Amino acid sequence: MKRFFKTLSLFVFLLLIAFALFFVWASSPTMEENQYEKLITKEYPTITDNDSVYSIVTYNIGYLSGMTNNRAVAKPKELFDKNLEIVTTEFKKVNADIIAFQEIDYAAARSYDVDQQDEIAKLGYNYIAEGTNWDETYVPFPYWPPSMHFGRMHSGQSIISKYPIKEYKRIVLERVADAPFYRDALYIERLAQITKIIIENKEVVVINVHLEAFDKTTRVNQFNAVLELFNSYKNEYPTILLGDFNSRARDKEAIIQKMFALEDVGNAAFNTENPGNTFDSKNPIERIDYIFYTKNSIEYVNGKVLTQFGEASDHIPVEMRFKLK
Repeated sequence: MKRFFKTLSLFVFLLLIAFALFFVWASSPTMEENQYEKLITKEYPTITDNDSVYSIVTYNIGYLSGMTNNRAVAKPKELFDKNLEIVTTEFKKVNADIIAFQEIDYAAARSYDVDQQDEIAKLGYNYIAEGTNWDETYVPFPYWPPSMHFGRMHSGQSIISKYPIKEYKRIVLERVADAPFYRDALYIERLAQITKIIIENKEVVVINVHLEAFDKTTRVNQFNAVLELFNSYKNEYPTILLGDFNSRARDKEAIIQKMFALEDVGNAAFNTENPGNTFDSKNPIERIDYIFYTKNSIEYVNGKVLTQFGEASDHIPVEMRFKLK
């Protein structure tokens, strides 16, 4: 019996060592942290003749996994190829000047090592602010099949523009305070990307955010931090705040109501009685993606929810067309 417990203790000890080594490997980044914030310039053919009316789009692209995003199902390469074709075809038609992405993959294993940012930038977006928020070698989600957990995860938020990006800052927002250590180590960082884009010799501030989806307290704290950032720019610059806020327009208690109440801030493609829904793309029942702008410096022309993108993502993009005052 004594020998049995000694063997059992040794087995448990070795198991714990193996787990610790696996966890260190799984949570180890593949890049240096200073590579998480990149300002990139390309030389793709581009056209910016728009008669002083500009277009900006926000799109949680869901790494082009469509309605399989966050579902424990196999994701064949054909799915990603089809969705990339849909997205590039529709963006050619929309011809936006600036696009802000959330959940975009930069050659990640889960999306078959395609740099989604670069494939879309080839449409003529030569100025890119890249913000990595997920850099892992193992991600235990979706929970099945386990074979999907392995492989380089490189994902984040991007702002791509036909106009020069003068400055760029990547700001990491508050994390979920009571998350267990293993989840925290393998979970994405929620970001605010702040760029200054030169249009008509003016510096236009564009802030791209993706707020916490599952923890309300964290989402509220992140929103308040983002609002503070927005307020720090809005009186001096034409300022646009956009992205996936994970806050429902019809929920009167949702933190997004605080944004709706600001009289000097506009809300593109939105009305209180019938907010255009952006989630999910198969059966849109919620509005959680927004484009806000400063009324004193930006003239709103029009906007719409771009339903023609279909189910390339589980979100639907939003567009705003505007002039600078």
